[in-house]
Amino acid sequence: MKLESVRWGFIGCGDVTEVKSGPAFNKVPNSQVVAVMRRNEEKAKDYAFRHGIPKWYNYADKLINDPDINAIYIATPPSSHCEYTLKAAKANKTVYVEKPMARTHEECLKMIKACKDNDVPLFVAYYRRYLPKFLKVKELIEKDVIGNVSFIKILLLKDLRIKNDQKENLPWRVVPEISGGGHFIDLASHQFDYLDFLFGPVLTANSFKKNISKNYNAEDYISAGFEFKNGVMGSGVWYFSVAEEFEKDKIEIVGEKGRIIFSTFDTDPIKLITKHGTKRITENFPENVQLPLIQAMVDNLRDNGKCYSTGESGSRANRVIDMIQNIN
Repeated sequence: MKLESVRWGFIGCGDVTEVKSGPAFNKVPNSQVVAVMRRNEEKAKDYAFRHGIPKWYNYADKLINDPDINAIYIATPPSSHCEYTLKAAKANKTVYVEKPMARTHEECLKMIKACKDNDVPLFVAYYRRYLPKFLKVKELIEKDVIGNVSFIKILLLKDLRIKNDQKENLPWRVVPEISGGGHFIDLASHQFDYLDFLFGPVLTANSFKKNISKNYNAEDYISAGFEFKNGVMGSGVWYFSVAEEFEKDKIEIVGEKGRIIFSTFDTDPIKLITKHGTKRITENFPENVQLPLIQAMVDNLRDNGKCYSTGESGSRANRVIDMIQNIN
């Protein structure tokens, strides 16, 4: 499918679309946001007015079937990703879906099949594959700066404890029926997709998980071991009920000649440690962090390049999450 101009419709226009993604669609040449949808019509109208978007809807089906739109950005919680992807594919619209791609790997496979059956592309918002900081880590590995990689360590400790005034109306990210799990699927999916970008698919994984805080039904502590198809080993600990002063965001890649240490969600410099000493490498982030990925998608759709964050690659992050969460 080749598109001369990519005309987007947003299903969902909440916080993630305000800065991270939304404005970038109009900054990329041959890309334009035509309409947005939100169930609350006044909020949809307000978003459209503030961002200079000509149309708004409060029903997804109306947006999906708008003939002026040829690409759909699904920016809703994961529980509706599969449903809207199937509808968009049936309408022969390109699909770009927020991460995690769905609640389970099984839902991802349904999405991939629907898009293949209708010959429409499917992309996933794993934008770290295109950010300079993460491309620099990939470059260091590919240039053999730390030698053959042996293993990877992940440590993600966050103060995401539920406040008393939230307990009657829990955030959707900790409601498994909506998110697919707790904060683990929301945050670790970014990490596993990026590691897939570096090392390929994870072959096996096992885990221990527990709900320590007891503030919601999803687990808030997970430790896991995993092995990539290429033989690289990995381990990780994720805990979302620490005090703020104990927060930690670190991935360490260990090779025979050195180590690379970097954060997934912070803007800390990359730390490269070799026999020559420690070097800190700082890379800038764009104002709209999804812009480089959106550029790659538009280039792909116009036959001017290839985008490497697809339904197939995005589904593999869900597969690892499922293995760690013991979902068959």
